[in-house]
Amino acid sequence: MSVEIDAELNQWLDMLRSPEVSDRLVAIKMLQHLGDEAALDGLIAALKDDDLGVQKLAVTTVWEFANPKAIPALLGCLASPDAGIREEAHSALGELVSQDHLLLLLDALHQDDVNLQLNLLILLRKIHDAQALPSVLPFFESENPLLREAAITTLRYLNQVERCQPALTLMVDPDDRVRREAALTLGHLADAEVIPLLMQALTTDTDWQVRRNAAKSLALHADPVALPAVGKAVKDDHWQVRKFALQVLQKTPDAQLLPDLVRSLADEYSDVRRDAAIALGNLGNPAAINDLQQALDDPDRDVCIYAERAIQKIQKSLSEASNA
Repeated sequence: MSVEIDAELNQWLDMLRSPEVSDRLVAIKMLQHLGDEAALDGLIAALKDDDLGVQKLAVTTVWEFANPKAIPALLGCLASPDAGIREEAHSALGELVSQDHLLLLLDALHQDDVNLQLNLLILLRKIHDAQALPSVLPFFESENPLLREAAITTLRYLNQVERCQPALTLMVDPDDRVRREAALTLGHLADAEVIPLLMQALTTDTDWQVRRNAAKSLALHADPVALPAVGKAVKDDHWQVRKFALQVLQKTPDAQLLPDLVRSLADEYSDVRRDAAIALGNLGNPAAINDLQQALDDPDRDVCIYAERAIQKIQKSLSEASNA
């Protein structure tokens, strides 16, 4: 039986070297059906076929074999001129690469191909290794905004990187997409300039997504120093900025911002009203109870629930204080 299988396998491997594209496509499909590891070398060779259709089918088939032996060849496919091949290879590598392949990825990152570099920067996020940082840093100064965006995003995934001065400069990058990712990444850094930069972005950046992401990061830091900027952000023109600014106040309650929180209970967006109710509950000021009681009739069920919880939380604090 094994002799018959070997004969069939060799038949399709021979056809894989046919000058006819249609023959090679049929051969790959049959090898995919057989699923014999002995065909892997031939399929890896097909990743460099002259025909893009053959290449793509070979990538898919090699992916199904799930053998790390194919990783170096699949990395080469990330530089393909065909977007479909690059996407398929990236998906395959996303399942195959591990910590053991870090140096292989970093070495390939030095090749001067934008598509390859973009995909490698994304793949490095799966490994999370801070050893990748020196190889990622040069891309912060790339002329290509896509590479800058990918690099600052990858930094966010590297374990144990708490300070990175070069990353801070991207908060004033001319490209909106880069600043958006930089704002999120600063939520994970502890450089002295991080909070001031996020405060500036929250109140002055022209892109609402940058302002929203700055608020998200300030919520992670929960630093009272940022409260003046957050107080302005709860009145931002865009509801998502208001929403995440309120989430900062949930972690850093400030009695001076009580009027702004109460005003937010009447916001046109229910997400904002809900987060305002939560913030008022955390603030614990009994002066907010009447406004929270009015919010019990809010048309959004979640707002009603969180307003009721906020009232209960404030009343519990008052009761505990009176019994102390």
